[in-house]
Parts: sequence; C-alpha cells; structure tokens
Amino acid sequence: MKSLFFRDLKLAIRAGGGFGLGLAFFLILVVLVPFGVGPQSELLSRIAPGILWVGALLACLLSLDRMFALDHEDGSLDLLATSALPMEGACAAKALAHWVTTGLPLTLAAPVLAILLNMPPDGFLWIFISLAVGTPAMSVIGGFGAALTVGIKRGGLLLSLLVLPLYVPTLIFGAEVARRGAEGLQTTTPLLMLAGITLAVSAVLPFVSAMVLKVNLR
Repeated sequence: MKSLFFRDLKLAIRAGGGFGLGLAFFLILVVLVPFGVGPQSELLSRIAPGILWVGALLACLLSLDRMFALDHEDGSLDLLATSALPMEGACAAKALAHWVTTGLPLTLAAPVLAILLNMPPDGFLWIFISLAVGTPAMSVIGGFGAALTVGIKRGGLLLSLLVLPLYVPTLIFGAEVARRGAEGLQTTTPLLMLAGITLAVSAVLPFVSAMVLKVNLR
C-alpha cells in the first residue's frame, strides 16, 4: 500500500497529473474573479469563501479521470486486482495520493489567494481549516467516480456529472465554515458536519470503489 502511494505520487509529479494543473487552474480562477465582479471590495469579501471553495472543487475534478485510467490502460489495474494487496487498500492509497498532489496544494495556497479576494484576515485560518478537512472527502468521492467510469473512453465528462452532485454537501458545509469564520461567527456546527462527511466517505467509499472496480474488470 505504501509502495502504491509513493508510485502514484511520482507519476503525478512527473506527468503533471494534477499536481501543477489544479493549482494553476485555482490561481487563474481567483485572479479572474475580481475582473469579472469589478472593484467592489465589499462584494468580493462576501463571496470569497464560496469562490475559493468552488475553485478548489473544480480543480480537484481536473485530475480525477487519471486516478485509475492510466493503470487500466497499461494493465497495472489487473495486477493490483490479483495481488496480495486488498483492492480497498489500493483505492484508499490512490485517493490519498490524489489528495496529497491536488487537495493539499490547494489548501496551502487558499489563504494566500484569499488576499486577492479581499477576504478578512480572520478568514484565512478558517479557509485553510475547512479545505484541510473537506478536500480529503473530495478525493475519496472522486475515486469512487473514477472507479465507476474506468474503461470508458473519454469518460471525463461522465465522471464530472457523476461526482458533482456528491460534492454538494461538502461544498455547502466547507464554504459555510469559511464564511462564518471570516465573519467571526460560531463555526462548530458546519465544521463537525464537514468532518463527519469526510470520515463517513473515507470509511465507506473505498470498499464501494473496490467492489465497482472488480465488477468492471471482469
């Protein structure tokens, strides 16, 4: 499992499979929003948490189709299915590698990019916390979507359509944590809900993804 995790990290860094692409997309989106909205600092400050969360969500989508597709094309996925490593462990390792190469850089960059959206300083910590808690859920859910569409040619659009509705609860509670934190309000309830979603999908979806992959590989 550890070897698979580090292998996926190396492949993502070498091939640019989301490691730089997602971060570049996130930066471009945040830079373009003030041009579209106009020089209204109060409006930018109000919508900043939502914009940052939507940007992070879309950036995570960019590399999901590569999670299993490359392994399926070169036959590595068949070897994984017949190896001693449980398929659930392989799905969890791939989701973790995706988070490290995509979700973690977005989480670290968000407080810096929040300055461009005129977010109050009190919100910097909370946008970091909300993304740190919520982005692992997006990687695990994305892994489930990637497992469903593995083997389908040009399944990127289908993957996005399948995964986006599942992302909505994470987006709602994550943006609410950041918004309340920026406004100095109580964040306990949405933060607990966000953490609950992440823990629930992390406990359940690797097993579901493994079952789906086994069916697709038959």
